[in-house]
Amino acid sequence: MDSTETERFDTGPFDTSRFEADRFEADRFEADRFEADRFEADRFEADRNRLAALAYRLLGSAADAEDTVQDAFLHWQAADRQRIKVPEAWLTRVVTNLCLDRLRSARARRERAAGVWLPEPLLDGDPMLGPADSFEQRESVSLAVLTLMERLSPLERAVYVLREAFSHSHAEIAEILDITESASQQHLHRARRRITATRRGGEVDPASARRVVEEFLAAAASGHTERLVALLTDDATAVSDGAGQAEKLLWYDTPQRIAAVVRAGFKPTPAKRRVAGGTPAIHYALVNGAPAILFVIDDRVVLAMTFDITGGKIASVRGIAAPAPLVRLTETWRQHDPDPPLISQW
Repeated sequence: MDSTETERFDTGPFDTSRFEADRFEADRFEADRFEADRFEADRFEADRNRLAALAYRLLGSAADAEDTVQDAFLHWQAADRQRIKVPEAWLTRVVTNLCLDRLRSARARRERAAGVWLPEPLLDGDPMLGPADSFEQRESVSLAVLTLMERLSPLERAVYVLREAFSHSHAEIAEILDITESASQQHLHRARRRITATRRGGEVDPASARRVVEEFLAAAASGHTERLVALLTDDATAVSDGAGQAEKLLWYDTPQRIAAVVRAGFKPTPAKRRVAGGTPAIHYALVNGAPAILFVIDDRVVLAMTFDITGGKIASVRGIAAPAPLVRLTETWRQHDPDPPLISQW
């Protein structure tokens, strides 16, 4: 190899300082990107409970609400976040429209039209119950109103929830739903009219509500049918999901029929204990803001019975015993310190 070729390949000593500087810049870039991603993830997590509360009110299902919020997180990660001026508003719009897509899906329409759907119950204190400062906010998450909202169109439901539960202005709702302010006002008017036309009663003193429920439980456990009838309004109704075994919801529309079914249901038998998996303890609780009794076996809620009370009497009863809707309620139950059971040996 001649001297010319030697000079061509002789690049001199390796510049380690430049290499270290480049590596430092690359490491710093990766660290900055990691910190930015963590900041954006933390920003989303700070808003997760609000978004879940919104999705739950729109869907009536905690499981579907959780899935929707996770879908929204994927949208958030994929978005050009530098162009999002108000993240809370952007996320509200994404979650609302994801919920509307679910409500409009063929599967959802089939399930809800089939008459086998009840809202998923949530234990008092669950963050998914969301804001509860006003009567309207508390009412919007009650099982009664969640059930009534099934009669609304998806847009009516969205406007009602955004306005009543989250106090958005009609201008904000119009932007979220891509409708006019006038249309938002019309949807709200129709939603309020349909809900208030069939809504029963208002807020009840907690101590009075508990007393009525305890009297109902005592009458049911003792088999006093006349006392059960006396605790029900003349137009009382009851509905049960049949523990998920019935093809449709089971409805009872007179005090006498309700009392007979409750009395039979509360009569303990060896067969019922085998089906339930043991002997339940019966606790008083608040579910979606309403008085309820929970049948609990080994920290597992196997039945939630909720009550709507008006004028010191029970206007409606809901029995939810299908396993799937009780999953989250059971998880929350295990995390709190309950009062002693009203009945420990059923």
